[in-house]
Amino acid sequence: MTSAVSIPPDFSAEKRRVSLHSMLVAAAMTLLKLVAGIMSGSLGVLSDAAHSGLDLLGAALTFFSVRVSDKPADEDHTYGHAKFENLSAFGEVLLMAVSSGWIIWEAIQRILHPVELHHSIWPVLVVITSIGVDFWRSRRLRAVAEHTGSAALATDAYHFASDIWSSVAVLLGLGASWLGAQFGIAGLRFADPIAAVVVSLMILRLTVRLGHEAVGVLLDEIPAETRRQIIREVERVPGVLAVEQTRVRRAGAAYFADLTLALPRRYTFEHTGELVNAATAAVHRALPKADVVIHTVPRQARAESIFDRVRAVAARNNVSVHELSVQSQHGRLRVEQHLELDEKMPLLAAHDFVTAMEAEILRETPEIDSILTHIESEPATIEQPEQMVEFDRRIEYALRSTARLIKDIVDVHEIAVGRTGEHIYLSCHCTLPDDLTMQRVHEVITALEDRFKLECPEVYRVTIHPEPVTDNLR
Repeated sequence: MTSAVSIPPDFSAEKRRVSLHSMLVAAAMTLLKLVAGIMSGSLGVLSDAAHSGLDLLGAALTFFSVRVSDKPADEDHTYGHAKFENLSAFGEVLLMAVSSGWIIWEAIQRILHPVELHHSIWPVLVVITSIGVDFWRSRRLRAVAEHTGSAALATDAYHFASDIWSSVAVLLGLGASWLGAQFGIAGLRFADPIAAVVVSLMILRLTVRLGHEAVGVLLDEIPAETRRQIIREVERVPGVLAVEQTRVRRAGAAYFADLTLALPRRYTFEHTGELVNAATAAVHRALPKADVVIHTVPRQARAESIFDRVRAVAARNNVSVHELSVQSQHGRLRVEQHLELDEKMPLLAAHDFVTAMEAEILRETPEIDSILTHIESEPATIEQPEQMVEFDRRIEYALRSTARLIKDIVDVHEIAVGRTGEHIYLSCHCTLPDDLTMQRVHEVITALEDRFKLECPEVYRVTIHPEPVTDNLR
């Protein structure tokens, strides 16, 4: 069973809009810093310009990735296209690493071969403007990333937040260089390339962190606590014996969870379906909107009784068993059961079927010493009554008289009599006290059926439906 996930259309539009604005702003700031760096000759400003150029490439990559990532799944991408965002984030990390290496190389060259700076107010104004712009767009990108779960926008937000500190370092480098020129402090001429190195090291630090996250998602790495939380939530679902396997992967903002659950083998398909729905809801408590696939395997419950194990074998063989009883004789267990088989099945085939089923029960329940099976015929066709006895007063009177003689029976009602061929069938509802145990209910119903058949032996089959007193008062 699966629970599919789709990206809301308004999320897609919001992601594309903010990534486009980020790309346009990155282009403008790159141009301004490049002009200011060339005018001043400051490596710090040029390194910041290179960083902004990198921002432009990253923003363009982000804009492309968010357009592709929101496409629905197709034959070639059955899990959707969301990992394009993670691939974009990884590509931007690589660009950040390359630019950091280039800036550090140039800084070392400037330290070994100093270059005179042309001090001007314009580079300072450009860098201050850059700080304000980066602060605005990093907050905007982070807000949209948290709202939509976009990995690419989150990387952009971190990237632009780091630009603020790198721009501050550039400002300090420009200020220190200017002070050195004004007051003749020779050592301050290295402030600009040192500021560039500081910027590069900050970029590299962020690169390592973002790179680890991007690679982790691409390699389906999931925090161990997320998996443990899913298991804890699913194990709380009544009926789940064990969570045998849990696999989780992430693609962009979407999560995919694949679980294998052990369920009691006596559960019907309908009950299993209900339990799978409950387990899916439990996964969603840990990972909202995750795409969930749950596999179920039948397992023997720890508290499974002999009766449960016998019925489980019957269910696997697609037959109905009733009147099941277990007797202890001299320390040995003996099972008696009534088995319904197709009325058209030959005796030899029926005997072989029952023998094989008894052997399976003995393997499944080794504490049983012997099995006695009563074979009954199950009608292969739907019975069509030839004549309905509308109201047989004698039969109804006999049933009511018998019921009055048995303790615990409150009344009998909804009596129906029918005839099929030569056989007469009777069915009725029998009202009993609410607190009567099922064992006692069985004894009362059996006594009513046996005594009634002594009064009316012509009735071939009696079906009695027990009901609590409270149910008849509603």
